[in-house]
Amino acid sequence: MLIVNGEAHHLILSTTTTLADALREQIGLTGTKIGCNHGQCGACTVHVEGRRVLACLTLAANCQGKAITTIEGLFGDNGSLHPMQQAFIDQDAFQCGYCTPGQIMSAVALVEEGRLDSVDQIREYMSGNLCRCGAYPKILAAVLQGASAMRG
Repeated sequence: MLIVNGEAHHLILSTTTTLADALREQIGLTGTKIGCNHGQCGACTVHVEGRRVLACLTLAANCQGKAITTIEGLFGDNGSLHPMQQAFIDQDAFQCGYCTPGQIMSAVALVEEGRLDSVDQIREYMSGNLCRCGAYPKILAAVLQGASAMRG
């Protein structure tokens, strides 16, 4: 059983099914993107038990019974956007948008981990999330805005 965004999903999983494939193909949550499928781009970043993981490298069977949060799970109870999602819109921090879900998930974890001591630290901890379009200055601005909103 996978607990995704607070909802239990009883799935038949192969021992080789990745979390990304289970989320996308079996549960239908396509917000988690598969970019490189080698753990090098960060497009598939999700949270497992509050920690960011690369879903393309994580076996779904290893996540059974653990709380998994995807980009779809960041929405508020009333359907409102998470402050980090809103910041990415406000800062126009995407071009093609393919990397955006992974960028946002990584940015939320960065704030929750308390890794916001400097702009250099943000860049370092976001370095595993690649953007082919080169929207990095806007992504940095969005992370700063989203972090400020998340902290109140």
